[in-house]
Amino acid sequence: MKRRMKATIAYDGTNFSGYQVQPEQRTVQEEIEKVLTKMHKGEIVHVTASGRTDARVHATGQVIHFDTTLSIPLDRYVRALNVQLPRDIRVMKIEEVAEGFHARYSVHGKRYRYIWSCEAIQSPFRRFYATPTNGVKPDVEAMEEAAQYILGTHDFSCFCAANTSVKDKVRTVSSLAFEWHGEELHMVIEGNGFLYNMVRIIAGTLWEVGIAKRKPNELAEIIASMDRGKAGKTAPAQGLYLENVHYNT
Repeated sequence: MKRRMKATIAYDGTNFSGYQVQPEQRTVQEEIEKVLTKMHKGEIVHVTASGRTDARVHATGQVIHFDTTLSIPLDRYVRALNVQLPRDIRVMKIEEVAEGFHARYSVHGKRYRYIWSCEAIQSPFRRFYATPTNGVKPDVEAMEEAAQYILGTHDFSCFCAANTSVKDKVRTVSSLAFEWHGEELHMVIEGNGFLYNMVRIIAGTLWEVGIAKRKPNELAEIIASMDRGKAGKTAPAQGLYLENVHYNT
């Protein structure tokens, strides 16, 4: 009898070509499926995630689901996976869910975190986990003012990578805030869904506001234009974390 499992996973994206399986590339999905298939004695087990992440993007709360025929207790299932997975992936939690649960289609919302390292000299231990600014500290008040234009429901074509195949680009951003953690500036954003590169383009655009390359009220025009060319640069991947995925149940 098959059981549907929901797992919350964390991974260091530094040495991955992203979450999703790609030919001849190291990916998070491939590493997890390899272990599960081995545990199921060669029976191929596919996992489905809440969404893909790009190369060098991290996750502290990605969610996946898969079906299993094994009767291993939940606490032992976590241990069995982690013993075999590489050290840059960890299963944080696993639970049995109803057959109708779907890691992607059941998503109610997501939270991402973007981190800039604003110290004059970035620690070498943070080089893969925050974007260096070489000592530049932005005007966070200006960034917060600009962020107000992003809140709510909009067509976010301007914040979407041009090579996406998604037709409907309407999304709702429910919160967008900034936090100082020592010399690091964190942007925390939540919404019902995000387009390809959307969070990184928002981060790049708001950073330009913070260093006075743009005015806060330009965000209204950028969003109304629905033109990717009007927005700022895509912020580097290593500063981005998928922090939490919300479900109704």
